[in-house]
Amino acid sequence: MLFFYPAAMTYGCTRESCHFRDLATEFKEAGGQRVGISADTVEKQKAFSDKHSFDYPLLADTDRTVAEQFGVKRGFGISPTKRATFVIDTDSTVLAVINSEVNMNKHADKALEVLRAR
Repeated sequence: MLFFYPAAMTYGCTRESCHFRDLATEFKEAGGQRVGISADTVEKQKAFSDKHSFDYPLLADTDRTVAEQFGVKRGFGISPTKRATFVIDTDSTVLAVINSEVNMNKHADKALEVLRAR
C-alpha cells in the first residue's frame, strides 16, 4: 500500500497513519507492506514516525512529483495532497484506489480487504 496523506502531525493524518500501524499483524498475514507519503520534509516525517512508533516507512515528496504522477496533487489550497491509498500488487498492478477525505479508517480497512481477496 502506498498511502498519501496531506500533512504529518495533523489530527486526521495521525488517525489514519496510526490505524495503518495498528493493523500491522493483519497486513503481514495478508502479505501487504505499508508505505506512507506526504509533501512533508524528511525531518518532519521522522519526527512524526518517532512520535507514533510507526513500523513502516514514510516518504517525503516535498516537490509533490510522486503525488502528481499518481494524480493526487492539488493545484492550490491548504492541503497540498489528496488523501488516497493505492493497493499495488507485486507486479506493479494497481489493485485498488481508495479515496476518502473524512473516513480515516477506510483506507487501511479497505486496503486490507483488497489484499485478502486477491
